[in-house]
Amino acid sequence: MLHLVRHADAGNRGAWAGDDFERPLDDHGQMQAEAIAVALAERPVRRILSSPAVRCMDTVVPLGRALGLPVEACDELAEGSYVADALDLLASLAAAGGDSVLCSHGDVIPGVLWVLGRHGLDIEDLGRCKKGSIWELDVVDSRIVAATYRHPSTFGAA
Repeated sequence: MLHLVRHADAGNRGAWAGDDFERPLDDHGQMQAEAIAVALAERPVRRILSSPAVRCMDTVVPLGRALGLPVEACDELAEGSYVADALDLLASLAAAGGDSVLCSHGDVIPGVLWVLGRHGLDIEDLGRCKKGSIWELDVVDSRIVAATYRHPSTFGAA
């Protein structure tokens, strides 16, 4: 399974005075990150990949700590990246087997899901991508065959 995680709450972009790349999680976002770690800690996760943005990395660091895995910065998941690059990454992870967690942004995740939907995947909640949410992509024989949306409230991260 591939778990697409939208980064947790990081305050208001417009209120942040620094480089947006460096914007950290706020208190609520830190709580969401811990809830995401609890929600995914029992999965057989082999890799954790994240946009290099601080808010994304910080969202999955608690999971990495819980599992003893590093969080790998991955430009294909960065805000504004090409959806095709993110899809190539998903395809390579699907082919590799095992669970992977990928943390990204509110432009990349919906873009990936839209393309998967255009290629025949039935995605019931297409367009849903709340901060701190998880899209679970089921993989069979190296192909993504189903997508399920997990709202943050379903695992204590609302």
